[in-house]
Amino acid sequence: MIIKITHIDTACILLEINGFRILTDPTLDNAGKLYHHGFGSMSRKTENPALQVTELNNIDLVLLSHHQHKDNFDNRGKEFALSVPKIISTKKASKELKGVTGLDIWETCRIETNKCSNLKITATPAQHHPWWLPEIFAGKVIGFIIEFDEQKEGVIYISGDTVFFKGINEVAKRYKIDIGIFHVGSAQFRYLSGFGQYTMDSKGLLKSVKVLNPNTIIPIHHKGWTHFKETETTLKENLTTNELTKNKTIFLKSGEQHTI
Repeated sequence: MIIKITHIDTACILLEINGFRILTDPTLDNAGKLYHHGFGSMSRKTENPALQVTELNNIDLVLLSHHQHKDNFDNRGKEFALSVPKIISTKKASKELKGVTGLDIWETCRIETNKCSNLKITATPAQHHPWWLPEIFAGKVIGFIIEFDEQKEGVIYISGDTVFFKGINEVAKRYKIDIGIFHVGSAQFRYLSGFGQYTMDSKGLLKSVKVLNPNTIIPIHHKGWTHFKETETTLKENLTTNELTKNKTIFLKSGEQHTI
């Protein structure tokens, strides 16, 4: 089993499993533009993607945690995703985007491929808003479990945009996690909802790690936009000095392929 991961931009990674190529949350626009994400929330993109569209060849599958926010699905990302043979996302996305397979929480989609035996994608719960706001404010979001026959130490978990909440405990009850890929950054829109978080900060990630106990921790979605309020420096300091995470965490360098 060969697993390779390349960070491209925000929550966009290229995940290669025995040559089967999965792209997550495609964000491929260049920096500089101000985006409106809904309900008055706005932010500016501050970094370019590490790979351009022309460098992303033969993508087999897109895993899209949600389609309604530009920091997970921007203009070029959307255009590219719709050219890929299969997209898996939320039920809401499947109603609004042609060719998308929508999953409810805990629903599983089997993928037919000779590259990766018995490949299955399962939707996991995510809470992309502070606890005191209703889900409608940010919309439905899912994470993903990736399973296939050669896994010996557990499954791959991608959190999607979420804070730490009881749904993560449910993931831990159902699955043994080998590789945990976590969307962090402490996304906040302080002029709208104060210090309410829409994604985990490092403290939320540490709570998740304590519950899930993954063998490998990969934080993504923590730089490149003005609404991320925990710096990369703080994230790294908190994870490299904690006993639970210091020997398990991989900080991906954008554009460089990492083999696990």
